[in-house]
Amino acid sequence: MGFKLTVENFNLLLERYSKDYKIFAPKILTGKGTFSDTDIVRYGEISDIEEVEFNQKSAFSYKETLLPITQTLFYFTEDQWIEPKEEEKGALIFLRSCDIHSVKRIDDIYLKNGVEDPYYKKLREKAKFILIGCESSFDNCFCVSMGTNKTDEQDAYVKLDGNMVYFDVKDSQLEAYIGDLERETVDISPDFVDKNEVSVNIPDNLDIKVMDSEVWKEYSARCIACGRCNFVCPTCTCFTTQDIFYKDNAKAGERRRVWASCHVDGYTNMAGGHSFRLDKGQRMRFKVLHKVYDYKKRWGYHMCVGCGRCDDICPEYISFSNCVNKLETAMDEVNKNE
Repeated sequence: MGFKLTVENFNLLLERYSKDYKIFAPKILTGKGTFSDTDIVRYGEISDIEEVEFNQKSAFSYKETLLPITQTLFYFTEDQWIEPKEEEKGALIFLRSCDIHSVKRIDDIYLKNGVEDPYYKKLREKAKFILIGCESSFDNCFCVSMGTNKTDEQDAYVKLDGNMVYFDVKDSQLEAYIGDLERETVDISPDFVDKNEVSVNIPDNLDIKVMDSEVWKEYSARCIACGRCNFVCPTCTCFTTQDIFYKDNAKAGERRRVWASCHVDGYTNMAGGHSFRLDKGQRMRFKVLHKVYDYKKRWGYHMCVGCGRCDDICPEYISFSNCVNKLETAMDEVNKNE
């Protein structure tokens, strides 16, 4: 059972939430697209349900709300260091099903992979997720193939229909904020897609020897190592660290965590100048096999959630889904050459 509220009353609810949460959702950023006269859908803070973009896929994932692009870990002087003040408010994030599945992947990496990351944990513990349904599939999505088109892990579900909002809240803390707001009790079922135009087939016999396939050479010529696919991906979590020294005091500064990409030059640099995977095809191979092979061996399910943002963003029109679908032929090739 859920609630049916007017837009006005739901916005009052958002106002109540905003006292304890920063509210993030996909929204249209006017004039912020590739060109000055184009728009882009990206995550930002909202205060009105009508700001939420329900009908287009966000170009970037929600990831930067929990993993900031640049995050100060601590400030230092010559003889001491201090951590920055902790954000008092939690995060209330509007997500689609595939992105809710991706949260599980990030949790695996930052909280369950041997050592808990304290910086991520602080933000994650205060985060709650409101599901946005998908009435139809978007371009390049293949969530059905990855089994991420449906979820029941949300804290609440929301749907805007004209001047009415349907809100099914599972989390008791979020429900308490509704209080005396006028609403009608109704049955609500989330909208999930059960078919994409794009599908992928990950071969059952996929093995590490696929690294020897000739298929990767194509990407040596096509990929320009810009890293855009990694930065829009909701499950890419790599970072590097930077020490920033202040100009007015060279003995003081801050250590920052900054997003990194396995496609970008310098990612595998080592002391002494050696670097692994200089060839761009090797970088593509590393990413693809991590998404649909290595990660599953470690956790039991694939890292990729099929959102298709990598295909949407690539300036060279490289399709991750097409690459995955070449793996079956690639396995036949390496088995034949043995």
